[in-house]
Amino acid sequence: MSVPESTSSLKLPTAAQKASPSAPGHAAPPSSPSSSTAAPSPGHGDGSARYRLKLALAALGVVYGDIGTSPLYAMRECFNEEHGIAMTPHNVMGVLSLIFWALTLIVSLKYVAYVLRADNKGEGGILALMALASAPVKGRPVYPVLIALGVFGAALLYGDGVITPAISVLSAVEGLEIAAPGLSHLVTPLTIVILIGLFAIQKHGTAGLGKIFGPITLLWFGSLFGFGAYRMVEHPGVLASVNPLYAAHFLTENGVKGLLVLGSVVLVVTGGEALYADLGHFGRKPIRLAWYAVVMPALLMNYFGQGALLIKHPEAVENPFFRMVPSFALYPMVVLSTAATVIASQALISGVYSLTSQGTMLGLLPRVSIKHTSAHERGQIYVPFVNYALMLATIGLVLGFKSSSNLAAAYGIAVTLTMVITTVLAYFLVRNVWGWGMPKAAAVSLLFLAPEVVFMGANAIKIEHGGWFPLVVGAAIFAMMFSWKRGREILAQRFREQLLPLTDFFDLMRVDIPARVPGTAVFMVSSRDGTPPAMLHNFMHNRVVHQHIVLLTVVTSTSARVAEEDRFTLEQLEHGFVRVVGRYGFMEQPDAPRLLLDARVISSVEHVTFFLGRENLIATQHPGMARWRVSLFAFLTRNAQPATKFFNIPPDRVFEIGAQIEL
Repeated sequence: MSVPESTSSLKLPTAAQKASPSAPGHAAPPSSPSSSTAAPSPGHGDGSARYRLKLALAALGVVYGDIGTSPLYAMRECFNEEHGIAMTPHNVMGVLSLIFWALTLIVSLKYVAYVLRADNKGEGGILALMALASAPVKGRPVYPVLIALGVFGAALLYGDGVITPAISVLSAVEGLEIAAPGLSHLVTPLTIVILIGLFAIQKHGTAGLGKIFGPITLLWFGSLFGFGAYRMVEHPGVLASVNPLYAAHFLTENGVKGLLVLGSVVLVVTGGEALYADLGHFGRKPIRLAWYAVVMPALLMNYFGQGALLIKHPEAVENPFFRMVPSFALYPMVVLSTAATVIASQALISGVYSLTSQGTMLGLLPRVSIKHTSAHERGQIYVPFVNYALMLATIGLVLGFKSSSNLAAAYGIAVTLTMVITTVLAYFLVRNVWGWGMPKAAAVSLLFLAPEVVFMGANAIKIEHGGWFPLVVGAAIFAMMFSWKRGREILAQRFREQLLPLTDFFDLMRVDIPARVPGTAVFMVSSRDGTPPAMLHNFMHNRVVHQHIVLLTVVTSTSARVAEEDRFTLEQLEHGFVRVVGRYGFMEQPDAPRLLLDARVISSVEHVTFFLGRENLIATQHPGMARWRVSLFAFLTRNAQPATKFFNIPPDRVFEIGAQIEL
């Protein structure tokens, strides 16, 4: 018999409560929140100016690739003929005003200036924000709805992670239709080849990719600025669109049609959530430096240039981005934009890796293989299963939708939903954890929430035109996460019902004295007071107990990382037993042998036997959750990464004892 994995990892116990133990094969519930939840931490990247510049350059390639390639299709989609918006100078100025204020409010103010402060020991992303916002504070309750919102927002990002590479690369390769119309039939095959290459190089990690992508992306943003300025000088009056009255006039004059255009305007801010998710890769200061110094000026100049072009040449609306490029630079720009869109996909891909790692440690996802790709940057990881699943799904989208305009119809609804969820979570963080007063917290939150809700409403019409896809993906991931979480809770309850108290086991040893064999046995346990089922069955069947017994518990904290001095605690018990409680942040990978060596309860791994449990789950009519969820949970359990790999335990030092468990 084995001990179940814990599933209460999101119940977030108070600081006065003891950390709940974990189970074999998974991390346990989080311990009390660290001091990082009390106020915004300074983030990292605080070294020399030269080092920050290097990180800012790398961040250009990994963090801002997505939002940096929006000019390829955003303006074109705003004047999509389905919206029925006339190509007049006033309407162009109105759209430019909407774009300017969307970038200013959503990206510059909300994400870069506000949300980036909410780092959890240097880590970002919606799950990190959820852990901070829902952490219990003395005198205030934990709101389960915040946990559900955070998990749903994370699930939606998986849908975005599929669409972003498809629409970005496809929109760039479509430049061939203008540069060389005779090669238009190659757009789809070339896109698929490029996507396969993109996912194939992920195993090299974001550190190596950032070094390659950074300079290319810097050239890309320089080109955006240069070609935008080249066109803007033809009609410098477009700069007046920074006046919000142009946006207001556009919306009032065009009515419902104008509101629907907002569904395309939101394309200019896609990538904001990935910006936050990649916080752990580069740090707050380099990300801010790259945005204010390079990315925002380049984006605005390019949009102004496209607007100036459309005012003078309305017929260029079919593809204003490539029409603004001089003929002599068209082919190089197609190549550069293709490279930039390949890089653009990296932001969401890296973000999805981080989400998967966080979800696994928080008990929301089954164990998967996670490879660390840098010996220096702890946040840089690669998840093979997720990588190839994204690749297949992305290729399927390209084959199914066939054009970036069709994909744009599916893009936006999940992005805006995630933005709204982030704003709501941030409100509870600043109110309950940072101690902001109600007026200040509400004012700041409404400043961002009001436009985001309007954006979300404008994108609702996209659901029937393909917007259903990211919602279906998000719903499926959400169902999987909560089925896994609930399944572990039920499994833990089944074991608690039949768990023998450790004191009773000691009494049993005094009555039925076992043979004490030399060596050390390590049992992964989920209860401080219970006897590991694997040890009990070994005793009952073999009548032996090792000379030295280590009861190992691994606890996942609500903090992204745990200080080394807080890594473990030791407790000496009777009969040669010792209890070790190890603590890891949700962005750290447990290492059981290293933990035991550091605790000095073993001198080497070669003379240690790790006893693990393996459950064979059987769906029954027991209450708890629907049978389809039980079946899904059983499937996920069978296909989860083995505990030996997750805890870095040598396979030749493991003894597994199986059991059939009814759910």
